[in-house]
Amino acid sequence: MTMPRKILFYIALMVAGFAVGTLIARVTKARAAEPAAAATPAGEWKTLPTEAYPGKRDDISFADAQHGWYGTGKGDLFATKDGGDSWTKVASKPGTFIRALGFIDAKTGYIGNVGTDYYPGVTDTTPLYRTDDGGVTWVPVDLGGKTIAGVCAIDILRTSRIYQGNLEPRIVITAAGRVGGPTGIIRSTDSGKTWTVIDMSDKAGMILDVKFFDENTGLVFASTERESSNANGLILRTTDGGKSWTEVYRGTRPGELIWKASFVNAKIGYATVQSYDVARTTQLIAKTVDGGKSWTELPMVENAAARQFGIGFADALHGWVGTMAGGYYTADGGKSFTAVPIARAANKFRVVSGSNGSRVYAIGTQIQRLDSRP
Repeated sequence: MTMPRKILFYIALMVAGFAVGTLIARVTKARAAEPAAAATPAGEWKTLPTEAYPGKRDDISFADAQHGWYGTGKGDLFATKDGGDSWTKVASKPGTFIRALGFIDAKTGYIGNVGTDYYPGVTDTTPLYRTDDGGVTWVPVDLGGKTIAGVCAIDILRTSRIYQGNLEPRIVITAAGRVGGPTGIIRSTDSGKTWTVIDMSDKAGMILDVKFFDENTGLVFASTERESSNANGLILRTTDGGKSWTEVYRGTRPGELIWKASFVNAKIGYATVQSYDVARTTQLIAKTVDGGKSWTELPMVENAAARQFGIGFADALHGWVGTMAGGYYTADGGKSFTAVPIARAANKFRVVSGSNGSRVYAIGTQIQRLDSRP
């Protein structure tokens, strides 16, 4: 006896529905595994009102969405309490070159000085200062009689550890440098109470940036030589707090440095491959997806004038690079880039989250801000 046509029709609908549902579930699962596109640009880059400066400024740091600071090579430190809409000079120390900043909260922060014998007019040999009043007064960090030549980068890591049965918050502060060498690292794993100085002169010619993921695991972004014309780009990795280092990237072309890096999580990160070969048109970035254990070079743009400086990513897909020819933007994790109106020589990008979404700051010849959707 044959089954009625109406019943066969309903069975066919059920089978088709099951197949479609399975397909949707598979697609949903696959999309969930893809990197999230969290912070897409919502407007144009806005140039913030700042005191004129004849060159690039190197670093900008925010403790929260409102409180931020930037410094200059003339030793001037500026602060904002309104997210960058206005700035006030809070300190001036001629002879100091403020190369790096790292603030923990609205009062406490660290100021890195590039040191002497590289830039003209720099007379200050103190590599690192601490402030506890929002930058108004600076106290040299006590390194126990040891020191390094200068600082080009400061990394602030908020973490915790078990102490006598209690989980206590801790802040790991790492300062490293410098451009032109010699190289060294200053570290504190107890919120600035005690410090360790690590000589890196036998491992790298220059250190331009530093990033730690926990107390022990970190990276330095560097070059093989002190002279840029002879240098290859270099990235070193440690898993024991800087006692030993493993080479995880070395460029094959002369005249290159690894200048700055940006990580969106403990696995995915990007770095600029800064080239001093004036004849080379291909500009590159490097990318890791395994926490810096390995790196892949990606072409950024064909432009000999676009020597790179800073790099910043808001998430795994969306990021910006500053160059001598202006800024570039990617929305696909570095597969492709387009030119965007960022001022020349943006040396540092900072992504700051707030209640109304994220803001991206770029500092170089100008200080600029881009609001992003939450």
